[in-house]
Amino acid sequence: MNATPVVAVTMGDGAGVGPEVVVEAVVSPDVRAVCRPVVIGDLGRLRQAAAIRGVDVTFNVVEDVADAGHQDGVVDVVDLGLLPEDLPWGRLSPVAGDAAFQYIRVACDAAMAGKVQAICTAPLNKEALHAGGHVFPGHTEMLAELMGVDEVSMMLSTAKLKVVHVTTHLGLIDAVARIEPGLVERTIRRGNEALVRAGNARPRIGVAAINPHAGENGLFGYGEEAAKIAPGVEAARADGIDAVGPLPADTLFFLAGRGDYDLVVAMYHDQGHGPVKVLGIEAGVNITVGLPVIRTSVDHGTAFDIAGTGKADVASMIEALRQAAELAPTSSVPSPARSA
Repeated sequence: MNATPVVAVTMGDGAGVGPEVVVEAVVSPDVRAVCRPVVIGDLGRLRQAAAIRGVDVTFNVVEDVADAGHQDGVVDVVDLGLLPEDLPWGRLSPVAGDAAFQYIRVACDAAMAGKVQAICTAPLNKEALHAGGHVFPGHTEMLAELMGVDEVSMMLSTAKLKVVHVTTHLGLIDAVARIEPGLVERTIRRGNEALVRAGNARPRIGVAAINPHAGENGLFGYGEEAAKIAPGVEAARADGIDAVGPLPADTLFFLAGRGDYDLVVAMYHDQGHGPVKVLGIEAGVNITVGLPVIRTSVDHGTAFDIAGTGKADVASMIEALRQAAELAPTSSVPSPARSA
């Protein structure tokens, strides 16, 4: 019996680079060595993408992910047939936005039924998603709702740095208001659990402050570090988690980059995303932690400017699939688990 996990791979926005990087990545020997991918998307668009990339593959259309054959050189596809053949590359499309949502919905259904052990997503376009009738800030929030989970965390991962976010798609003022000790503690716990699951028995976790110099004893800010962050760190430490903070963010990212910490807990979107994208936007991976199954994604967008040209780099998609396999169990029967 093949012990590698089955991974549902969603095609993303069909007008972007998703179909191109998916069709090439899922037949990569590096990917096939660690998992059994099944693409959820549109067969016609995948055929076009294969031709653009010059990838010689055979397509096997299946009604259900459980019917996939998992043969080398063959792309198993659950074909939803939602895109017109003449859909332009690189242009915003409500049809493509709706289709991207439907791919995710089918993948979540398969995961909740225990048919796949992980989900790996190609990029979607938020404006197209909204135009298609699905108003979510992004993949993370959509997956949480579809799987019946109240709270998840976004983790970004490169070879040098891993960052999990306490808040993500919020304006800065709203993000600071949202931060509180319980949320900080739960984020630390989710990040710790993900790294333990990946084989790091005791991750070293650095927790970032909100204000410059971690507030410098009240010189900057209004005591947010002491009121909002420190109690969450202390609660995690009391349970045996090796977490330290709040620490000045600029120094913390330097220390993590040189290897002093396995994970940084960032307080808001740009605090965490900026350093990660400087270090590795092409090979970075977006991981959602706290779902019933692991979900990974490329850490880049739909790249409409190069969609349909064959120029998209497939490295991030391959790495996303590799990390999905690394973090996933070989079997699962998940159920919706509401966060406290």
